[in-house]
Amino acid sequence: MVTSAPVGSYEANRFGLHDMIGNVWEWTADWYDSYAKSPQRNPTGPSSGTSRVIRGGSWTNKPGNVRSVKREGLTPTARYDNNGFRCARDAPR
Repeated sequence: MVTSAPVGSYEANRFGLHDMIGNVWEWTADWYDSYAKSPQRNPTGPSSGTSRVIRGGSWTNKPGNVRSVKREGLTPTARYDNNGFRCARDAPR
């Protein structure tokens, strides 16, 4: 059976970050919409909507779809084995 892996199962990337893509889709705080309607740098999408952005792909995707730029929209109440989240905070300035 193929399934998600425990956090830290793989080596860090060149930035020292673990598990950034491919384990589970990661929820974001952004509402899903077309990038055409958002600024090119750090697009946040609309202020409301029906689907939230999920990123990165998961163990259920083909390798070409497991990328940090890969994004989809999913209703916030959806629950699947290949979805998760990452606790994050802004860096001190």
